Amino acid sequence: MTSRWRNRPDGANWGEFGDDDQIGRLNLLTPVKVRQGVDEVREGITFCLSLPLDYPGGSVLNPRRKPPRLAATVREGRANYVYPLSLENSEHSDVICDDTVLLTLQYSTQFDSLAHVGGMFDADGDGAPEPVFYNGWRGGEHILAPADEGMIEGVAAERLGIENMAAHGVQGRGVMIDLEKHVGRAREWIDHARLMAILEEDGVEIESGDMVCLYTGFADMLLEMGGEPDERVHQSCAVLDGRDPALLQWVSDSGIAVLIADNYAVEGHPAKPPAEPGVHASLPLHEHCLFKLGLHLGELFHLGPLAHWLREHGRTRFLLTASPLRLPGAVGSPVPAVATV
Repeated sequence: MTSRWRNRPDGANWGEFGDDDQIGRLNLLTPVKVRQGVDEVREGITFCLSLPLDYPGGSVLNPRRKPPRLAATVREGRANYVYPLSLENSEHSDVICDDTVLLTLQYSTQFDSLAHVGGMFDADGDGAPEPVFYNGWRGGEHILAPADEGMIEGVAAERLGIENMAAHGVQGRGVMIDLEKHVGRAREWIDHARLMAILEEDGVEIESGDMVCLYTGFADMLLEMGGEPDERVHQSCAVLDGRDPALLQWVSDSGIAVLIADNYAVEGHPAKPPAEPGVHASLPLHEHCLFKLGLHLGELFHLGPLAHWLREHGRTRFLLTASPLRLPGAVGSPVPAVATV
């Protein structure tokens, strides 16, 4: 218990990494885990794990998230793009291009910060739920919304922002779970029993501090759609069943440092109805990982070429380097991720 909270949610690890912790299970990504990742580099082959930043294309996956918009910076009242410096000094031969971008931070391959999803929870023990995030950091005090409802600017995650993940560094041993090998591109809800059967059949070993990657084929399908996704994106490829208590318990017990998938949301979205009526999280895996455990989620990673190479060579482990942008106050970030085998 700290001055910020008297109660913590059932199954939460708040306080276990310190009263003021802001990186959660990333604390398990230690120098030992980095060295274990480096030990997996045998061939020196690298794989880009990021989709192009203008993918998936359109807004079918999420109507609030838009593709990036590039524009030139302005110089001397005109576009600073293919701009001859001779316009300013006849002795200069340079031609300059300089641009800016309007970017939805969680449009493409991305990490969720721990400020992305919190919960209405009675952390004070006074019977009144309030907006709370991982480790008891508060909405309105530490994670700031606009001052007026009609505004969209003036937001800031002064705690739990994505810059904390970037500052720690995200490099270590990745472990691939090849769901596509077993499921194909059919929509299947993966519960704990199904996941354990796949791990056993493929001989996948996961240890504390590993970064788990789930390959479903979803990002491959987006690339095949050529930037024009259709309704198949809501009906295809494996998703985790966030309503399965045994699966959530496995996430807790496994000690994994990061959970990544090549799909949208990692879990099935919308989630299955809860077993009992009443107030509940619409994204139960997000609630469990981000809010309760401080476990960062990665989405829309481009895992296909790596997963197929690992499958062909009888391997499941690799060196993963995947730090987000060090953008203070942001609740998500694109990820220029690389795997090395």
